[in-house]
Amino acid sequence: MLMRTDPFREIDRLAEQLFGTTSRPAVMHLDAWRDGDHFHAAFDLPGVDPDSIDCTVERNVLTVRAQRRRPTSDTVELVAAERPMGTFSRQLFLGDTLDTDRLEAAYEHGVLTLRIPIAERAKPRRVPVTAGNGRRQITA
Repeated sequence: MLMRTDPFREIDRLAEQLFGTTSRPAVMHLDAWRDGDHFHAAFDLPGVDPDSIDCTVERNVLTVRAQRRRPTSDTVELVAAERPMGTFSRQLFLGDTLDTDRLEAAYEHGVLTLRIPIAERAKPRRVPVTAGNGRRQITA
């Protein structure tokens, strides 16, 4: 059985005031990396119902929202409540070099992973150089 008393309760309340509350959690941890022709972002969202996850892109701004709820019922007695609940939200500003029309999202083992291809116009390309009559012409 868990004890209901907590000598650090006031410290926890102060931390919630500074960093976030249960109605507005402070943290949605993120890792981001580029691998070849794709940009990846992984968000930690353990215990979140996949149906509550919402990803939107508007003018190169990616917004991820998710909601974690406590079990509610007349028979549920809450003994401890330490995990942050409520709506989580995080925004990423994406560069023009990403093809947001082909963004892919997958949720597995509590991690939301986004995969965004690098736009064709942003990939390095070879520019042929031609020469004729003593002058050089550059073509793209």
